[in-house]
Amino acid sequence: MGFLPLGQKTEYVSEYDPGLLFPIPRVDKWKDMGIESERLPFHGEDIWNAYELSWLNKKGKPIVATAEFRLPCHSPNIIESKSFKLYLNSLNQMRYEDQFEVQELLEKDLSAAAGADVTVIIRDVEAMEALVVLTPDYCIDDLDVEINEYHPNADLLMVVEGEQVEERLVSHLLKSNCPVTNQPDWGSVFIDYRGSKIDHAGLLKYVASFREHTDFHEQCVERIFIDIMTQCKPESLIVYARYVRRGGLDINPYRSSTPIVLGNDRLTRQ
Repeated sequence: MGFLPLGQKTEYVSEYDPGLLFPIPRVDKWKDMGIESERLPFHGEDIWNAYELSWLNKKGKPIVATAEFRLPCHSPNIIESKSFKLYLNSLNQMRYEDQFEVQELLEKDLSAAAGADVTVIIRDVEAMEALVVLTPDYCIDDLDVEINEYHPNADLLMVVEGEQVEERLVSHLLKSNCPVTNQPDWGSVFIDYRGSKIDHAGLLKYVASFREHTDFHEQCVERIFIDIMTQCKPESLIVYARYVRRGGLDINPYRSSTPIVLGNDRLTRQ
């Protein structure tokens, strides 16, 4: 994988440096899951939100903002999160004409690191308030189940024979571990599908089984998508995870059986 900046002592860099971005190829994990990079079995994006974006205007006055980044799921690389944070920090003492100049710069550098076009939206702090929403739909977390598996087990997934549904389920019990630091990543996962009814208790046990699993956010979502498609064979499926921010960034991947563009509404825990 090469040298990773995360876990190492790093110096604060306040001069623009796109070389801080550390791309990580997706293909190795796809191979582990039996996914062919030439024929991905899903569509989707990785939606990143940055809450600590700042630069100087031409008069030296600090500007603070938030930013939304969308990386297509077919991009050759993901971007390691601490390197992303360090890169954003390198803008802190740089002077720019306006937010559009910053946006253009971010899109250029992030697209180069990801290997595909990345879109960037910069918002002022007040605009983010409109994105906060309450959790919708049916939450499976209150089911009274016994759980004793904490590594992903697709065999926990099953369907209720003879019952066809279209529903959107959510669990806030998703937790995995960062493969670089082994620190916990906390998230909520939405399962939106049509087809044979997925057994809710089995799905809850399956989500909880990621608790000791080590993987990046994007790869956890892809594993969930593949396992549900393989075990339950829905006619359509969307898996969307909203992760709690760490280091001023949150990462929210979604994978879908059909091409769609999802919104960026935040949950209250974000």
